[in-house]
Amino acid sequence: MSAPVNVSVIYHSGTGTVAEIAGEIAEAAEKSGAEVRLRKVAPFTLLATPGVNALPSAGPDAGVDDLLWADAVLLGSPTRFGNISAELKYFLDSLGAAWRAGLLADKVYSAFTATSSMHGGQESTLLALTTSFHHFGGIVVAPGYTRPEKFADGNPYGTAHHTEGGTRPVDDITRNAARVQAERVVRIASAVKAI
Repeated sequence: MSAPVNVSVIYHSGTGTVAEIAGEIAEAAEKSGAEVRLRKVAPFTLLATPGVNALPSAGPDAGVDDLLWADAVLLGSPTRFGNISAELKYFLDSLGAAWRAGLLADKVYSAFTATSSMHGGQESTLLALTTSFHHFGGIVVAPGYTRPEKFADGNPYGTAHHTEGGTRPVDDITRNAARVQAERVVRIASAVKAI
């Protein structure tokens, strides 16, 4: 029997929505047989904006070791003007030495996000994250429209949730999409690890 796949789920969450999705992804990956690390990026506040960074995320902070340990990495960020948050970008920028040494290559990568509005930049945020994955030499695994749950969620690039200004909690559509994504990442990472 082969060793389990190591999966790191790393996220920044300003209001708790992305943290909730991250938890769903981590749980689904574990149920799929993976060893999982759920990590948050260290927060910082650029501007005092009500409701943003209002909820501290529990658990350990992410570090470069969490990527080096992993066979697969799922990164999550709230959308900030159609892009990833400054906190997650700062974390990605801290990976330069590992990237230069080639230590981020040949891993499976996938992304997830949340926005306040339905068309608030979900796809552009997910695609921005995949740009980093390409630079790492990673293997991008999007959930695609591979299962009915992803047609309901409507986003082939990754799991995405919109909160309708903070009034719409994470629902079964988003939870199901997160599970589909995690299961696909674990399955593909297992195949890559077996090569």
